[in-house]
Amino acid sequence: MIKFRSFLVLLIILLATAGCRYFNKDNVTKPTQELTGNLIIFHAGSLSMPFKAIADTFMRVNPGVKILAEASGSLDAARKITELKRDCDIMASADYVVIDNLLIPEYADENIKFATNEMALVYTAKSKYSKEIDSLNWLLFLSRKDVAIGRSDPDSDPCGYRTLLTLELAKQQSGNNREAIEQIETIIAKDRRFIRPKEVDLLALLDAGAVDYIFLYKSIAVQHNLKYLELPKSLNLGDPNFNSTYSKAIVSVRGAKPGQTIQIRGEAMVYGVTILKNAPNRAAAEAFLNFLLDPNGGGEILSKMGQNP
Repeated sequence: MIKFRSFLVLLIILLATAGCRYFNKDNVTKPTQELTGNLIIFHAGSLSMPFKAIADTFMRVNPGVKILAEASGSLDAARKITELKRDCDIMASADYVVIDNLLIPEYADENIKFATNEMALVYTAKSKYSKEIDSLNWLLFLSRKDVAIGRSDPDSDPCGYRTLLTLELAKQQSGNNREAIEQIETIIAKDRRFIRPKEVDLLALLDAGAVDYIFLYKSIAVQHNLKYLELPKSLNLGDPNFNSTYSKAIVSVRGAKPGQTIQIRGEAMVYGVTILKNAPNRAAAEAFLNFLLDPNGGGEILSKMGQNP
């Protein structure tokens, strides 16, 4: 028994000695650093549902990370950084131009275009004239006194100024039809009490029957299983082939600081995302951005929710 134990000890020593010739701590692949901490994301209201799904998936893979996502109008999201000086890792805008105009170069270096959308007229079966309205007569019905319309604030939210761009394009394409122009002007002037800071705030008004129609992104209608009227491509800001047409419409909105204004020119909708220069959790922010841009990750989730990458 003693001889057998001695043999075992000798064998272990020989194996350990042989192993040392091949073991080099510098050659060992270190495990990827586990991501931890809070990840702060300011994003457009229209990204609320897809970003929640993307965030939930990301946190399952990275349980050490807690995502603190805050929805608002994209312009307001940028001003939280520029005016309120709040900490933020990632800012995702419903219009990439907001990042270009308000964050670059002082607060961010890069602006990644990652998703598309288009304007639509969203309603329910309870909306007045819902069985009669179509892509040709919508101006007639929306301008009626008994029809209530909701839209978002153009100074807070890209969906708000895109609504005005859509109406301006409709005016330009009316062929100087005085009746159509008057209908458009009526639509812009009426129901200002139903203007909200961001587009998703309008859903509660629609659900309660306070408004009959809202100008909204098609993706939100898809996500909430709502009825929507597709607007002509020349108006809906959803087709890059019509950019030369869209660019003829211009609106002014409040800039990064009080008293400043920015001119917004019509363009096909493109969403932008950026990591802030002073991101408190850059490692997690870079990992999240990679997942967001992955066709089999965030890209697939966006597509299923009505927003093509």
